[in-house]
Amino acid sequence: MVATRGFETKNWYAATVPGTVLTSLVNDGIYPDPIYGENNRPQSIPDTLCRTNWWYRTEVLIPASYAGKHIWLNFDGVNYSSEIWVNGQQVGKTRGAFIRGNFEITDNVTPGEKAVIAALVSPQPHPGNPHEHTLRTGMGPNGGESAIDGPTFLSTIGWDWLPAIRDRDSGIWQKVTLSTSGPVLIRDPLVTTDLPLPQTDSSDVAVEATLENITGDPQKGVLRGVIENITFTMAVELPARSTQKLTFDSKNTPALHMNHPRLWWPNGYGPQNLYKLHLAFIAGGKLSDAQDVSFGVRKITYSVPDSENLTISVNGVRVFIRGGDWGLDEALKRIPRERLDAEIHMHQVANLNTIRNWVGQSTSEDFYDLCDKYGILIWDEFFQPNPSDGPDPTDLDTYMANVRDKVLRYRDHPSIMLWCARNEGFPPKEIDDKLRVLLGELEPTRRYQPSSTSGAGVRSGGPYHWREPREFYKITDDFFKTETGSMSVPTLESIHGMLAQKDWEQIGDAWAEHDFARGAQQGDQYPVVLAERYGKPLNLADFVRKAQLMNYEAYRAMYEGRDARLFHPATAVITWMSHPAQPSFTWQLYHYDLEPNSSLFAVRSAGEMQHIQLNEALSTLQVINNLPTPLDQAVAHVTVLNLDGSIASQSDEKISVAESSAVTIGMLELPQNISNVHFLKLNLTSSAGKPLSTNFYWLQGPENNGDDLTDLNKLLEVTLQPQVARTDVGGKTFITVTLHNDSRSVALMAHVQLRRKITDKRVLPVFYDGNYISLIPGETRVIHIQADTKDLHGEPALVMVDGWNVTVKEAIAPGVSIAPNIEADPAHWPVTNLPFQSVALR
Repeated sequence: MVATRGFETKNWYAATVPGTVLTSLVNDGIYPDPIYGENNRPQSIPDTLCRTNWWYRTEVLIPASYAGKHIWLNFDGVNYSSEIWVNGQQVGKTRGAFIRGNFEITDNVTPGEKAVIAALVSPQPHPGNPHEHTLRTGMGPNGGESAIDGPTFLSTIGWDWLPAIRDRDSGIWQKVTLSTSGPVLIRDPLVTTDLPLPQTDSSDVAVEATLENITGDPQKGVLRGVIENITFTMAVELPARSTQKLTFDSKNTPALHMNHPRLWWPNGYGPQNLYKLHLAFIAGGKLSDAQDVSFGVRKITYSVPDSENLTISVNGVRVFIRGGDWGLDEALKRIPRERLDAEIHMHQVANLNTIRNWVGQSTSEDFYDLCDKYGILIWDEFFQPNPSDGPDPTDLDTYMANVRDKVLRYRDHPSIMLWCARNEGFPPKEIDDKLRVLLGELEPTRRYQPSSTSGAGVRSGGPYHWREPREFYKITDDFFKTETGSMSVPTLESIHGMLAQKDWEQIGDAWAEHDFARGAQQGDQYPVVLAERYGKPLNLADFVRKAQLMNYEAYRAMYEGRDARLFHPATAVITWMSHPAQPSFTWQLYHYDLEPNSSLFAVRSAGEMQHIQLNEALSTLQVINNLPTPLDQAVAHVTVLNLDGSIASQSDEKISVAESSAVTIGMLELPQNISNVHFLKLNLTSSAGKPLSTNFYWLQGPENNGDDLTDLNKLLEVTLQPQVARTDVGGKTFITVTLHNDSRSVALMAHVQLRRKITDKRVLPVFYDGNYISLIPGETRVIHIQADTKDLHGEPALVMVDGWNVTVKEAIAPGVSIAPNIEADPAHWPVTNLPFQSVALR
C-alpha cells in the first residue's frame, strides 16, 4: 500500500510541491521546459499526462510537541481531485482546484514518530483535445469541453494566448502544511468597514467569526480580538459538535468605532494602509486556536448620480479604472511569491489600479496579498468562460463548494472590488440563483456582477489587434471596457531568450506557438501593417525597433482614448492582457522574463494622475485630472517640431480643471509649412512651476490619415550625453541615469536596459520610472532604476542604451557604467527581411 511504511519508491519521480505534475517532470529532466521554443509540441511532451492519475508520497516527522493536541493536515489546493491517505488510512478527499482540504489526523499519527502521507491526484475528467498553434491553422478556437469541469485551470486546454499544457496543470499546486489546535476552532473570520461618506474621519468596523467545537464534550472559553490598541472579548459556551457565529460591531463594542482611521486607497489615490486583526480562542486557560486577518479601512461604491454606467468610487473618490486582464499567472503555475511580487509591482509602475482575475485562473493567497500591498483593485471572477468557449459545468455541488471556499478564504482583502460570475456571458439560471444567495450570505458589501460584458455600460469584445491610435477613441456603449488589446512585441533580448536561434530571422511555427499567428490578435497581418507604417523590416532587430513604436502608439491611445471622455461616459479600460502566462508576442506590458517593453511605459504615461494629451481622433489638446482636488492655473506648454528638430511653433496656456474630469484646451494648431512627419511635445506644470506631465507624439499630416511615418527613417543618429550614479541601500540598488540631447535632432524612443557588466546578463526584474523616452534638442531627462542588489551577483552594473535613432556616449561611475546597446542596432545583423516561413502542413 502506497500510504504505509516500507513501500518502495526507488523508481518514482521527485515531486515539486507546490507544483504541477509537469513542473515535477520538467524539474526531473524527463521533459524540456514547455515554454521555450516549440518544446510544448505533443511530439516532445505527450498529452496523455492529463489523462493519468498520479500518486504523491512523503514521510514526515510529527513533532513531539504535538502531543495532546488536535493535529491537522492541510491542503491549500489540488487540481483536480484527490484522495488523501495517512499511515494506510484515507482521511479525506478534495474536488476542484480552488477548495481547501483540512483533515484531522490526530488518531492516525503518533507525535514524535514519522507518518506516511500519500495523495492520489486525478486530473480533471474532461481535459479535451487541444488545437495546435501553427501558421497554417492559426490560433484556433479557445477552450473546449474542459469548461464542463468548472473549478479548474480550464485555460490550459489552450486559448489564443496559451497552447495546451499537457497535464492541464494537474497536481498539488498549493502548499501542504501540518498544524495543531485545541478543542475549538476559529473559522472564516470576516472584517468589514464602513465610512460615513462623504466624511472619512471615522469608520465603523465589524468582526464576524464562527467557532466550531470539534469534540464530543461541551466547551467554554473566551474569544479575544485585538486591532492595534482596540481589544474586545466575548465569553462563549459551545455544545458538543456545534458551531456558533459571533459578531462584534460598534453597537455592541464601541471601541470598534475608529476615529481618524488610516485608509486603504487604490494605486495613485493614496497609501495602501493595512490593519491586522488577531483573533484567539482561550479554552481552559489554554490557546485553542488563533487567526490573523489583514484588512483595510475603505468603502467601495458602484454608482454616481450623473451616470448610469458602472462607476467605481473608493472612499468617496471616483476611480477611473485602468487595468489589465490576467488570463493565467503562469502556464505551469510556477508562481513563487517573489515573482508574483515583481509582476504586480509592474502594474503599480504602469499606473494601473486594477487587475481582472479572468475566470478566476489566478486565485492564490499571494495574489491577493500583493494586490493589497500595491493598491491594485481586483475584478474577481468565478470559473466559467464565454459560453462559446465551453459548456456549462454539470457538477454544481463541486462548483458551488469551490466558489464558497474562495469567497470565505479571500473576502477580507480590501483589493477585491467585485465578484463576477462569468466571462462574456451570463451563468445558467441555476448557478446565478445559487450565487446570489451565497454572496448575499457571505458578502454584505461587494457588488455581484453576473457578466463581464453586460449591464451598467460593461462591455468586453475587443478589438484585440493593433489599430491606429485614433481608433481607440471610438466609444459607443462600451463605457466600462473589460477587454481590448493589441499586439505587444517584446525586446530583442526577450525574443532571443524565448526562441531557438534558427527561428530568429523568419516568422514560423515557433512564433505561432507564442501567439504570433492568425487569430484575434491578427499576428499574420501585423508585419504588413508595420511595414506600411514604418517601412519594411530589415531583420529581427529592425522589426523590434519599429514594433516598439507600434506598441507605444497603441497602448497609449488605448488609455488616452478613454481619458478623453473621463467619467462622461467612460469609466474604465482594462487591457487584454497586461500579463503573459508564457513568452509571447502579444497582449502584455512586460515579457514572461519580466522585462518591460514600450507598452508598459505608454500606459504609465497615459495613466498619470494629472496628464496632458493629444486627442488623436479630434486633434484637440486635453488635460486630465484624476485627483479629487481641482487643478488651478496650471500651464500647458505646447511645442511643435519639424522632422529635422527645428521648432515650428510654441505656445503656453493657463488651464484649470475640476476634480475627476477632463478639459479640452483647444485645437492643435499646425503651421502651414510643417514637415510631413513632425513631432508634438506637451508639458504640464503647476501654477508654481512644478512639472506634472510630459508627453511626446510623432505624427503625420492628415492628408494620409497620419498612417505613413516612414520619414522617421530619415532621422539623423543622436549620441546622447549621459551621467550615471549608483547607490545601494537595504538590499536594493538605485541607479540614476541622466540623458542629455545636445544635438539639433530629436532623439526618438531612447531605451535603457540594466545588465551585469561582467557576464552581460540582463538584470530582471528591474523597475524604471521612465523608459522609451524621446528628447527634443537641448532636453535633459532623468531615469531612476531600482533592482535587488542580489540580482547583480556582485558584478558592476551596466546600463545599455538603444532607440530609434539613439546611441550614447560611454561613461563610468563607481559600480556602474553606461554604453550603447550595439546588438539592438539593425546594422549589427544581416539583412533577412524577416520572411514568413513556408506554411507547414501540420
